[in-house]
Amino acid sequence: MSSHLRHLLGRLALVEDRVRALVDLRRAADPAPNDAFRGLYLTPAAIDGILAGRPTAPPDLTDRLAAVEAEADIAEVDGTTPRLRQLVRSFELTELDTEILLAVLAPDLDARFEQLYGYLNDDVSQRRATPRLVFDLLGVPAADPVARGRLDHAAPLIAGGLVEVEGATRPFLTRALRVPDPVTAYLVGGQATEPLLLDVVVPPPLVVYGELEERIVRGLQPGRPVYLRETAGSAACGLAAAAFAKLDLGVLSLDLARVPRDLDPAVFARTAARQARLRSAGILAGSVEAAGVDVLRALAVVPVPVVLTGGATWDPGWAPVVPSVLDAPRLTASQSATLWRALLPTASPELDASAETAAFRLGVDQIARTAEAATVSASLDGVLVTGDVLRAGARSQNGAGLERLARRIQPAVSWHDLVLPDEQLARLRELTIRARHREQVIRGWGMRPGGGRGAGVSALFTGESGTGKTLSAEVIAGDLGVELYVVDLATVVDKYIGETEKNLERVFTEATRVNGVLLFDEADALFGKRSDVQDARDRYANVEVAYLLQRMESFDGLAILTTNLRANLDDAFSRRLDLIVHFPQPSEPERLLLWDRCLGSSVPRAGDLDLSTAARFELSGGDIRSAAVTAAYYAAAGSRPVRLDDLLTAIEHEYTKLGRLPPRCP
Repeated sequence: MSSHLRHLLGRLALVEDRVRALVDLRRAADPAPNDAFRGLYLTPAAIDGILAGRPTAPPDLTDRLAAVEAEADIAEVDGTTPRLRQLVRSFELTELDTEILLAVLAPDLDARFEQLYGYLNDDVSQRRATPRLVFDLLGVPAADPVARGRLDHAAPLIAGGLVEVEGATRPFLTRALRVPDPVTAYLVGGQATEPLLLDVVVPPPLVVYGELEERIVRGLQPGRPVYLRETAGSAACGLAAAAFAKLDLGVLSLDLARVPRDLDPAVFARTAARQARLRSAGILAGSVEAAGVDVLRALAVVPVPVVLTGGATWDPGWAPVVPSVLDAPRLTASQSATLWRALLPTASPELDASAETAAFRLGVDQIARTAEAATVSASLDGVLVTGDVLRAGARSQNGAGLERLARRIQPAVSWHDLVLPDEQLARLRELTIRARHREQVIRGWGMRPGGGRGAGVSALFTGESGTGKTLSAEVIAGDLGVELYVVDLATVVDKYIGETEKNLERVFTEATRVNGVLLFDEADALFGKRSDVQDARDRYANVEVAYLLQRMESFDGLAILTTNLRANLDDAFSRRLDLIVHFPQPSEPERLLLWDRCLGSSVPRAGDLDLSTAARFELSGGDIRSAAVTAAYYAAAGSRPVRLDDLLTAIEHEYTKLGRLPPRCP
């Protein structure tokens, strides 16, 4: 038998002695001890006994109590503190509180107490302890203010959730008292999850040590929370876990988005605090944006250390006390590397996880989920975790929020598919360099200080339709291992004043939560030049552009704008763009390469097919791709390889689509 249970049963044996003594006293004064209907009605003799008062003379158990506690002292010296003692210290219970708790607990550990309590309550249906019964067992008057005060809502037993009072409409002395099951499980040496928290508790985060950890420790105190404001890739949760560990506390991690809306906030907070105290843990709860104000106010004042997280600026109305507000930094390269090493024991030896995920902004939880997703995926194929598998795992952490506002594209092209002059290719590769190293340059080296400017990277692709602007954006996304999100203008632009800005704010907000490339195709529709104000429409159009100018500057992600008409863009955007890349029409050697790439290796070609003839026609890359597809259809319909006449016919059709005179064969 464990020392926890041995100590608890030793104390319950003393409760049994008190019950036996009280039963003997009641039986001695019972006017009808053999009445089969006892407890269902009152006889005149019973009424006389009530009026005469109930004799109470609890036995003197001082020596036996000392013996039980002496044994517990020995166990504690040996390194095992009985759970009952731990609970008394954690909840700051008095000796009277402890005796009340044990008397209420007895029926949950020994069924005999149910029947005995029913007899002592003079009510066969009342098989739990009541205040009157507890006071009789302890030999204190029912009107004793000290004893009654121990069952007050603000007293440790009730406020801490160790004892619950049922039947609020009944007189105080006859209300049923019970100990919640998780408390009972704890006292006998086990552990139970609170039913109210089953869907809210999430696995604790990995511990991350850093400079902010000490400040969190200094700010942690019961009844006054610490608020960590976080951004994408933040180390907030890991640093909070490290601070709790430094205080020898575990972590009770709560997802506030899962708290049922119909749950009483006070009950939720009291239940969470009780579980945290039973587990010697602090509470880590987030994000604050997902919680109701009443939930935050209740959590802020619980008697355990609490850390709240979220991306919003702290609102003083969220708590009746002033919290310690700290800005959580992003994970450093060394912190990320430490986490990856711990989470990827089955990775390929040459895998540099930090380098492979440099373009992603991953927080502690996201790194853990990415590693798990990559490990599971690799195990299905029976291989080690590689860079491709790891990046796929990172992409799987993107939520679906942005998909309601933008079209999600999984990149399926590479640098090999791009046919551009060397200068343009160099600018595009520079863009990927900026995306990979922005945290080091912008955040680490402080190259963009002040002004509320983000660590984002933005670029403008200009050029005629079909010159490869959108394809280049997809190539960049593929090279970075992220996804491409093409903003759907139909879901953004609204005819009502102010709605377009709201929709754009949702786009930018969701974009900061995912790891991807945000593409504004045909950007001149949104980022047009401001004009002189002639009427209200001009004024609000200018406001919209001004908003975009500010929002682009504070954006933390990678945004690419494309336009066929650069002259239509507001000049102020140029200063806010990191790169401007112009896409020219392809030259004849480039067109020859484009024809070869577009036909690919799977399409059968006639032996005498001369692509140099097709390359003489001035078409953009997009037009060549369309013509190649058309020629392939002609060949498939004739069950033969692609011939030159198929290409020439397709080229003629492309010219017609473009409103140009069909060419003659050069």
